[in-house]
Amino acid sequence: MHRAALVIVAALCVAAGGTAASSGRPSLTGSAPCPAFAGYTCSTLAVPLDHARRKRGTLRLAVAAADNVRAPRGVLLLITGGPGQPGVPALARIPKILGAELHDYRVVVYDQRGTGAGALDCPALQSEMGSSDLWPPSPAAVRACSRQLGGRRQFFGTDDVVADMESLRRALGVDRWTLDGISYGSYVGERYALAHPDRVQRLVLDSVVPHVGQTDLGVVEFRATARVLRSICGTTCVGDLAAVVRTRHNGAQLLDALTLLSIIDPTYRTSFDVPRLLQEARGGNFTGLNSFLATAHRWNETPAAVLDQGLHASALCADWRYPWGSSAAPLAGREAKLRRAVAKLPAARLAPFDRATAARTGFVRQCLPWAPTPATPLDKRKLTVPTLLVNGDHDLSTPLEWARQELALTTRGTLVVVPGAGHSTQSRAVSDVARNAVASFLLG
Repeated sequence: MHRAALVIVAALCVAAGGTAASSGRPSLTGSAPCPAFAGYTCSTLAVPLDHARRKRGTLRLAVAAADNVRAPRGVLLLITGGPGQPGVPALARIPKILGAELHDYRVVVYDQRGTGAGALDCPALQSEMGSSDLWPPSPAAVRACSRQLGGRRQFFGTDDVVADMESLRRALGVDRWTLDGISYGSYVGERYALAHPDRVQRLVLDSVVPHVGQTDLGVVEFRATARVLRSICGTTCVGDLAAVVRTRHNGAQLLDALTLLSIIDPTYRTSFDVPRLLQEARGGNFTGLNSFLATAHRWNETPAAVLDQGLHASALCADWRYPWGSSAAPLAGREAKLRRAVAKLPAARLAPFDRATAARTGFVRQCLPWAPTPATPLDKRKLTVPTLLVNGDHDLSTPLEWARQELALTTRGTLVVVPGAGHSTQSRAVSDVARNAVASFLLG
């Protein structure tokens, strides 16, 4: 379905809702058949802006639930990623993501706070970053967004999303449910399972983000890039990339483009012949590479209703820890602490990129000037619920190394690696390795 139509569906689901009580058991209101999606009912869930009730305000989240309310295995909540992606538009991809499971589970999706029709929408930041995690935004765009959101930005971290999920579970009237989180949705699923392990039957993590909440300034992603390129075109290809980075000083842009390609073309040859472009650029011909970078940046152009960068910053800056500390750290001194941390990184750990790339990725540049806000508490306990992790070995957005890191933080986890696959293995992989593994796990 076209993106504009997906936005309309989410907006209609929000509009269908009425006003829920501000206290008591959460409820779904304004229920009506979902436009364009037979077999699903759209409703609205009202949640407090501040679950601690220190600040007034109500958010209305779009929810879509399958009509098979007596599904034998109960509810399966599909959690979308970003952060910043709405969930209701994922209905268009459900038949691709889940197969036989659709008969045994009641599938539910919802728009996380600050997404879809409720997007926070910071125009300058959205224009610069689109759907990218890694494109370095300007400090002015970041500051404008944090000023626009003001104190409200503290209520859009993952702990708030987890609290919303618990309200949704109660509104659905189920004691336990199964979670399937994709990309940042895997992080949300992990954090929910840590907070409410007795409420989770099974947990699927697709394209895994570890729940430790600690940035390494891109070191793992750099290593993953070298590994993936070696598997495609050998060590020469990795050397070509390193040479281009040294010459052009555009490591952050190259990493962004290669990461995007891992989502839409994990062969790295079909859309653009990356090995050839890197070889030509190393030889002094940058025409093809420049075209690739410009096209990748255009492909990232995305409205806030599809992936909201205001929410992206609000969540990641509060959730993660950086060289300057948490999101509560004062702005003064952050840049100096970042420089010192980058200077300490051994060059061998950065290859085929460099220190400038570590200091310039979008994660860092989005959160460095972000106005101080209370930090989301970290939770480094191990997951105790039955967990299946699936990850493509060509994924650079959530590299396989991250999945292995999260596997070590589970007590009942299994990792399935999908050869040649990139990001979001259930919905995008050519092979059925991930989908078969998920079906076996959920139906076993």
